[in-house]
Amino acid sequence: MEGIQPEIAEKVRQLEEKFRNSGQDLGSYLDGLLYDKYLTYWDYIHLDTLLSLQNPKTHFPDEEIFIGYHQITELYFKLIIHEQKQIVESEELSVSFFIEKINRIVRYFRILANSFDVMIRGMEREQFLKFRMALLPASGFQSAQFRMIEIFSTPLENLVHNEVRESFRSDKSIEELFENVYWKRGATNLDTGEKTLTLRQFEKKYTSRFLRTANRLKNNTIYEKFQQLSAEDKDNKNLREALRTMDTAVNVNWLLVHIGAAQKYLIGKNEAAAPATGGTNWRQFLPPSFQRITFFPELWNEEEKKNWGKQWVEEMITQ
Repeated sequence: MEGIQPEIAEKVRQLEEKFRNSGQDLGSYLDGLLYDKYLTYWDYIHLDTLLSLQNPKTHFPDEEIFIGYHQITELYFKLIIHEQKQIVESEELSVSFFIEKINRIVRYFRILANSFDVMIRGMEREQFLKFRMALLPASGFQSAQFRMIEIFSTPLENLVHNEVRESFRSDKSIEELFENVYWKRGATNLDTGEKTLTLRQFEKKYTSRFLRTANRLKNNTIYEKFQQLSAEDKDNKNLREALRTMDTAVNVNWLLVHIGAAQKYLIGKNEAAAPATGGTNWRQFLPPSFQRITFFPELWNEEEKKNWGKQWVEEMITQ
């Protein structure tokens, strides 16, 4: 390799050894690099495909904002699950690694909550109330990734509806716990107990996936990974605060920004509240003080759990 810089020659030698150990020929790979086209930004992130995915169902301009923001949300949810998987799959979970991943999750949810003004203030109410009728029975309620975030975070008994949660503290099957998760009541007729089409569609498509994930994560959710730490690590102030912040970000703040949107678009002045898309019971479903869902219950005292999100709801929700 005369005339080649020593550091380049060393890298070539390392590559040759790497491919020899894998039974491959370095020359073939070098040919591939020689003939390959230069990578561009737009090809790398599939920009043309990405920008082709916004397909409004109506002619109202603000529907493009609505669909674009929901797609952005789902991309952030994917990043959150990416961080969660690293926590639950870690065989030797260090406190520093744990804190870093939780802080990333918190950061993603903070971005989502802070950017929700795009939904609250970025659309005309008159347009929204019209184009939403073309979306029935689809609903943000049907975000499977958000439900996966919950399943990764905590055992299903912590997601059982508040009214019956205490009776599910004993040994129950994953299937029985899942049948009583809090969000199912959010798409159920309160008078008849009949499931809405929105919920029936959602269950048909995702129930088997949710149950497989819940069974795979049994005794291994983020909450249980925390419980499995040594007493010293569990007492780490920064870790406990990170987990509490995540709990608040997901189970209080994320719900509150949705209530803010519902306040603007579904409750007008001097008129009856419009039903949520898909027939979900948003007044009973969204307020955090009604569900009192916490991923990490042992990190909150009884007074904090009793008043979970209560002050905001008392101030903002019209009864």
